[in-house]
Amino acid sequence: MKFTAFERSLQGTGASRRLRLVGKVPGIVYGAGEATTIEVDHNALYHAMRKEAFHSSILEMELAGNVQKVLLRDYQLHPYKQQVLHVDFQRVDATTRIHKKIPLHFINEAEAPAVKIDKCTITHVVSELEVECLAEQLPEHLTIDLGAMVKGQTLHLDDVDFGAGIKVLTHGRKNPAIATVVEPVAEEVIVAPVVTAEPAKGKKGKK
Repeated sequence: MKFTAFERSLQGTGASRRLRLVGKVPGIVYGAGEATTIEVDHNALYHAMRKEAFHSSILEMELAGNVQKVLLRDYQLHPYKQQVLHVDFQRVDATTRIHKKIPLHFINEAEAPAVKIDKCTITHVVSELEVECLAEQLPEHLTIDLGAMVKGQTLHLDDVDFGAGIKVLTHGRKNPAIATVVEPVAEEVIVAPVVTAEPAKGKKGKK
């Protein structure tokens, strides 16, 4: 994905406020040299940030006529408005090793025997994983194939091959679960007892 940024000379709270009033977002680019303050068109950035790939892939930023490879590192949103207040990017190259949270894409869930035959459901325990890799190897997402899952199975991290160069960081958790099969809950049918009405007793007449 590509976007255009412009160098920003004025800094400070007042300057940033004026930029936002005219539809710009103040930001900074750091790494691989001196940090550079930038400004980006707000609407273009806002719509780009709605795409998953903008958060998890290497981006091409055009700045002062040069194209640089960068990674979105941080951003600040307005508490209640649909507005980006600030954005941070990191320059990367072929030798840069990075840590980044990557979204998981689950496929073939409906074809799994657990779902297709045993009418179970598959719960996604996690939706993203943090990986360490070279910047040029950074995937936009990690694909988890659920097509072979059977009743009673839990898919763990060690069960998945993410490819050479991709190291998943677990922060001390040993072989965490990624997805698990949940069996259907049997419906309990409650039968109300049948109450038989007693026949009415006849009244005795007075003698």
